Amino acid sequence: MAKHALLSASSSHRWLHCTPSARLEETFTEETSVFAEEGTAAHELSEHKLSTFLGINSDKPISDFDSEELESYTDIYVDFAIELIEEVKSYCKDPLILLEQRLDYSNYVQEGFGTGDLVIVADNTLDVVDLKYGKGLQVSAEDNPQMKLYALGALNLFDILYDIQIVRMTICQPRLENISTYEITIYELINWAETELSHKAQLAFKGEGEFIAGEHCRFCRARQTCRTRAEEQLALAKYEFKKPALLSDEEIEEVLSIADRLSTWASDIYTYATDLAINRGKQWTGFKLVEGRSNRKYTNEDEVAKACTDVGITDIYTKSLLGITGMEKLLSKKKFKEVLGHLVEKPKGKLTLVSSSDKREVITTNNTAEDDFKEEI
Repeated sequence: MAKHALLSASSSHRWLHCTPSARLEETFTEETSVFAEEGTAAHELSEHKLSTFLGINSDKPISDFDSEELESYTDIYVDFAIELIEEVKSYCKDPLILLEQRLDYSNYVQEGFGTGDLVIVADNTLDVVDLKYGKGLQVSAEDNPQMKLYALGALNLFDILYDIQIVRMTICQPRLENISTYEITIYELINWAETELSHKAQLAFKGEGEFIAGEHCRFCRARQTCRTRAEEQLALAKYEFKKPALLSDEEIEEVLSIADRLSTWASDIYTYATDLAINRGKQWTGFKLVEGRSNRKYTNEDEVAKACTDVGITDIYTKSLLGITGMEKLLSKKKFKEVLGHLVEKPKGKLTLVSSSDKREVITTNNTAEDDFKEEI
């Protein structure tokens, strides 16, 4: 069996929006990256820590990403998982707790399966928890198709044994301080599966349906050469020579709705073209390969230190305080709060314009466009 399902839970946001993309992606080599490898290391370490907590024999994994940061962020996830386990145990005497559980939802999605990082099955409530170690994009559990597919797979396994009424889905992103939880009844979940999921999954498995561009293109393997995506981005060329102040509100809103995707698309094209130039000798008219700037670095820090001390120079090291995460781990969360809590602040973030679907609280300012105009004149 393939390592990953064609219609995997992790890619569901993409193939549910753009059904032919799943088959199109098969024509491209599966990508890997240092970020994916780092995520795998975080999952393996987290599984080991939770296994140890649950009394399951486990050898601590070793990876190239072992660091204080990896230890600290996986601790955040594990601490949350333990709190959730204890909460469930408070109302269910003997819940079923599973780590890295294979979840099969092929009764709704042909050959569909995925892996749940943490599944807790109890009377009335099913918990599905997913660790996301990345820090580039905050992900919400609300109406999240990946989480709903995991929940369907868990229901297939345990609904007969437990009287499950509520499914609680949680995404934990420790590096973004994001823990998002969404609850749904099993009736709502099954209704979604029967009325929306099954039909789109059938189209996706056959490679049928319309290509639709959107923010779901972000991790598609075909994103760099997809014509539908290119046409959407190039449609904005009609605004290319207009100054922002001369655009209507409607035109600005159209640009804003796609600005992030336009920037990402341009970056993808640049990366694709550069890769062909470096690895396949492709020559692009009007462009050339050059060596980028680099910074000097020591070839061997131990030898540098010895060479300095040999000539009597000893003041060669600097000292700095541990960062907040490292200090919190050193002292423990409770001690950190007692000793340093009053010396820590979280400054307000810079105001930024985002989509109205963003879950953050709206900030209202007292300034108006009219005020700005008065200041200018």
